[in-house]
Amino acid sequence: MSSFGKIFRISTFGESHGGGVGVVVDGVPPCMKLVASDIQKQLSRRRPGQNALTTQRNEEDKVYIQSGVEHDYTLGSPISLFVANLDQRPNDYSDMSKVPRPSHADYTYVQKYAIKSASGGGRSSARETIGRVAAGAIAEKFLFERFGVSIVAWVSSIGPIQLQKSIDILNITREEIDKSIVRCPDAETSAKMEEVILKAKADEDSTGGVITCVCRNMSSGWGEPCFDKLEAKLAHAMLSIPATKGFDIGSGFEGTKMRGSEHNDAFILKSDNLLGTKTNNSGGIQGGISNGEPVVFRVAFKPPATIGKSQDTAEFNGKSTVLEAKGRHDPCVVPRAIPIVEAMAALVLADAAMIQLARVGAMQCYKSPLSQ
Repeated sequence: MSSFGKIFRISTFGESHGGGVGVVVDGVPPCMKLVASDIQKQLSRRRPGQNALTTQRNEEDKVYIQSGVEHDYTLGSPISLFVANLDQRPNDYSDMSKVPRPSHADYTYVQKYAIKSASGGGRSSARETIGRVAAGAIAEKFLFERFGVSIVAWVSSIGPIQLQKSIDILNITREEIDKSIVRCPDAETSAKMEEVILKAKADEDSTGGVITCVCRNMSSGWGEPCFDKLEAKLAHAMLSIPATKGFDIGSGFEGTKMRGSEHNDAFILKSDNLLGTKTNNSGGIQGGISNGEPVVFRVAFKPPATIGKSQDTAEFNGKSTVLEAKGRHDPCVVPRAIPIVEAMAALVLADAAMIQLARVGAMQCYKSPLSQ
């Protein structure tokens, strides 16, 4: 489906080489100050054509607020956001109309719908994520102004190159991360990652990587038991992003190598007189509910499927062929995916926060037996 969220809910629309893409955002609180520049900064971090490491499709990705805002304040009604496609080239894909690209969504879309977008990936294209980033910027603004929550992501690996340096997750900023062309907060590692991407590009090939994200100043109590656990919603959100292949949180898969006595996060009284944990192997979530510690998770991205390098494959009719994909494509999507990961995290947290606000309001009807 093209919708996500329960109370803070979004529906994205548009295709990669159509007239434009956008999103309708429902559930935004009324009376919040909102102007286009609040949204544009994250869209500009996502846009194509930023440097030699990205697709050279040249889009300014300027956002237009079409409804739900008047005199720079939200009305509480659905907010419609639109971004025009100015540099679409559908003819780049004419030679590929009979050939499903290996590991792309061409084949599966035809199997599901008996039709597909004739150019680019249509709804499966990463261009769809413009709506997510635009909506996520609104969610982030709400989270920061109401709760002080901040969300920062960075590239922690590209191909075989991994960031070994310890990162101060409580203080790292987007400005520090954006100093690097690959958005890795270590100059030496960043240079090695850049070499890997440029080599893949020169070979008309592609490479993948991992993004780490931290959500800070979290409130406790967000997330629902059982099926809507906060980490389950985050996993859902992250794995809905194009090209993602893995998700882990806190200690993740490394935690399987530890004993419970090592892995358990002991409670301590912190400076704000609230309980916290001495360690954070849980990644800020226990029992599917936030505990007030930073939420830390990682998202794995595969190498982009569309490459210029020749590939032996088959046409839709089964006839053997050699595909050399045309068009403009990223040799690595990971650096541009940073604001997408941040946006999806914000959408999950904004929705969870609103659900908890409703519950807290209902809790005022009765006195907790724990307080008696």
